[in-house]
Amino acid sequence: MPKQPHTTDITGQLVVLGTGTSVGIPSIGCGCDVCRSSNPKNKRTRCSVIWGLPDGNLLIDTPPDLRTQLLREEIGLVHAVAYTHEHTDHLMGMDDLRLMQFYLEQPVPLYCEEPVERRIRQAFAYAFEDAELQTHVGATPQLDFIRIGTEPLEILGAEVTPIRLKHGPRFDVLGFRIGNVAYCTDTNGIPAASMAQLEGLDVLILDALRHKPHVTHFCIEESLAVVEQLKPRHTYFTHICHDLEHEATNRTLPNGVELAFDGQKIAIT
Repeated sequence: MPKQPHTTDITGQLVVLGTGTSVGIPSIGCGCDVCRSSNPKNKRTRCSVIWGLPDGNLLIDTPPDLRTQLLREEIGLVHAVAYTHEHTDHLMGMDDLRLMQFYLEQPVPLYCEEPVERRIRQAFAYAFEDAELQTHVGATPQLDFIRIGTEPLEILGAEVTPIRLKHGPRFDVLGFRIGNVAYCTDTNGIPAASMAQLEGLDVLILDALRHKPHVTHFCIEESLAVVEQLKPRHTYFTHICHDLEHEATNRTLPNGVELAFDGQKIAIT
């Protein structure tokens, strides 16, 4: 294993790793026009972004497609992870972090709320409970859980503000703001206090699943209402299902608003 990984320098950028709904696009077995599209912007892996901060790369969530995403963008180094919530499409690529403990020469810091840590310990029990699987260094991920709430904290040389969001009527998740950029996926409700924390943005990345309303995600109309209230300089919609063809949908959106796409790079300086 090389001591220094081959990696692209993304300092000063936010890279959109995935923009898809929980089953990804194309969806298995679906023959719709979007799932069969040849336009690469209609190919959507599960949601994640990575921030190039002053002291390293901060990954948001570990989706099942994480290995593919990092290889595609030639990002060979993740210095820390912050989690929005514990749903499968945001969690189950965590084992792909195992190589990072070699490169960092320490456990990988995971910033999360208690339910996320609990789910990781359940889903990846072999890393914590099965001593017989500890056959060699690197057999299991080495992790350093750091509990967060909604108070700002410093991560990798930047102030990170967790933002409380609603994901359906009974489930709370986190968005994150760093500087004048915010990432708010998997939400259909932003409390008033959180809206105040999202004022003055240059870039907002926001959940917008489809045209029709959904019980746990904003639809396009609802997301546009948020945009109208916050008035960020630019908005990118994410967590997109196969109802939204990239080019056709963008033609219907107002200036300064568009669908994000996998591999998109957004300047954050």
